[in-house]
Amino acid sequence: MCDVGATMDTVEYSPLYLRGIELFNQCEFFESHESWEELWQEDFGPSRKFYQGLIQAAVALHHFCNGNIRGAKKVYYGSCSYLEAYRPKHMGLDLDAFVKQMTFCFQRVIDSQEEFPQLEIVADDIPEIHLDPPPSPELSAAASPEAE
Repeated sequence: MCDVGATMDTVEYSPLYLRGIELFNQCEFFESHESWEELWQEDFGPSRKFYQGLIQAAVALHHFCNGNIRGAKKVYYGSCSYLEAYRPKHMGLDLDAFVKQMTFCFQRVIDSQEEFPQLEIVADDIPEIHLDPPPSPELSAAASPEAE
C-alpha cells in the first residue's frame, strides 16, 4: 500500500489513508473511521490490523467527544492492542508518540472508577497525526476531503 517513490523526502501513501488522517486531524472522527474502514476492507496484507487500530482510535475519540465514556474506554484499549504490534513506527506514523498522546488524552477515562463517568474531552489533548516521511503534495491534495 505504501510505495517509497516520489522523492527521497516523500512517500506515496494510499489516498484513503491520507483522507482518514486529514479527517482525524480535523476531529471528524466518525468520517475518519469510515475512510480507514474502506481501506481496511480492501487490505488483507500485513497492515490490516494497523488500520483496525486506527479505526478504533477514531471510534474511541468519537465516543469520548459524545460522552460515551464506557464505550470510549473499551475501544481505546482495543486500539492500543491492535497498534502494539506495529510499534515503534508503521506507514510513516510514529506509533510510540501516537499511543502516548492517546493515553494522555484518555488518562482521566483510564483512571475513572465510576460506572458511568461524566467526563468531557479536553480539545488540546486530542492527538494529531503527522507522517514521516510526509506524503507527496499531489497525493495529499487528492486525498483532501475538499477535493471531492
